[in-house]
Amino acid sequence: MNTWVQALLKPEPVALMVMLVLVVSLVQGLRSGASGSAKRLFFFVWTAALVVISLLLAGRGAAFLSPHLRAYLIERNIVVPQEQLGALSQFWYTFVTSIRDFELLRFGLLFLLCYMLLRFVLGFLEPLGAMLFERYRSGGNGEPRQELFPQAASRTTGAAIGALLGAGRAFVVIAILFVYVSLLPDGPLTDSIRASSFYNKTADELLQPVAGDVLERGPVLTGAVEAEFRRVLQRKYEVIDSAVPDNIAEAAHAVAKDAESDREKARALYDWIGSRIAYDWDKADNYVEQGIWKEQTPADTFGTRKGVCIDVARLYAVMARTVGLEVRVVTGQGADGRGGYGPHAWNEVRLADGGWIPLDATWASTGDWFDPQHFERTHIRESSITAMYGES
Repeated sequence: MNTWVQALLKPEPVALMVMLVLVVSLVQGLRSGASGSAKRLFFFVWTAALVVISLLLAGRGAAFLSPHLRAYLIERNIVVPQEQLGALSQFWYTFVTSIRDFELLRFGLLFLLCYMLLRFVLGFLEPLGAMLFERYRSGGNGEPRQELFPQAASRTTGAAIGALLGAGRAFVVIAILFVYVSLLPDGPLTDSIRASSFYNKTADELLQPVAGDVLERGPVLTGAVEAEFRRVLQRKYEVIDSAVPDNIAEAAHAVAKDAESDREKARALYDWIGSRIAYDWDKADNYVEQGIWKEQTPADTFGTRKGVCIDVARLYAVMARTVGLEVRVVTGQGADGRGGYGPHAWNEVRLADGGWIPLDATWASTGDWFDPQHFERTHIRESSITAMYGES
């Protein structure tokens, strides 16, 4: 509890937002208790009870519906068209395939939908609450009943219920933020949300019990959520990169034309990209020092002959797919040469015998990083996505 409170008190956007929700709910509870109106306090307690019931039922409902929704989307056999897609189509295919393949995101979205539906339906029970209150007030014989709580106790009760209501509302805020950063991993404020210690702490202590069996099969929630962000971001790249420009396709076929096996094709592309794409130190420095990220497509990387690791990995994946290779972009941590690790991206290619081999074209200028021994000593994978078809 102490670490949870400490995370809440840190001056970061998520903590401030949740603090505001808690304070507003607490003030509402105090005002309802201090008003001296038993009816007002009763309906405040009624609202809080409906929020708690909705949260519990929404968690159960999402856990029940999640596998059924996945099965339905698999049956639909949704395949991203290999043609130039508009922004709306890109978002749609990213959304549908991410909901199909990524369990945490699917659970989070279903949880919010179930919660909103339950709140709407349970809202029709307000007349029942009014009837119960009037029945209580009349004592069943038409004579007013004595107040349930004295004034001081009423304030205390209102504050306690306000805190409970605020916690429920805060949970919904966290769930909304999770779905937002999952579907729009490079949207406004997503970096701040993902870096929030309060967000991570809340995810561990509040989302875990509600998600139940959905998360018991995986790692601790914080690590799973971080991996989910990366996977959705990679899925977005795969949808965007589904259309291969003619000049890139022509170059890929020219590079691999003399290769007789999958391994030779993969090697030829590794040598070509590794010797022609320079590392963009200006882009890397702008991101590290100023937080400015310059998004670029494989066509940009191919045209400028510059890029950072994710750009090189995306270009490799596009060219490899063009010549019939099954390829995936892998994200994780790469050795920095100083005894530490930093964010990195590379590729894996599947050979005809079914085995996957790793390669890192970004590092080609520093040595041979095409399926070397002990690759895992310098590359720590966090997640992977098969280009376009979702195997991880």
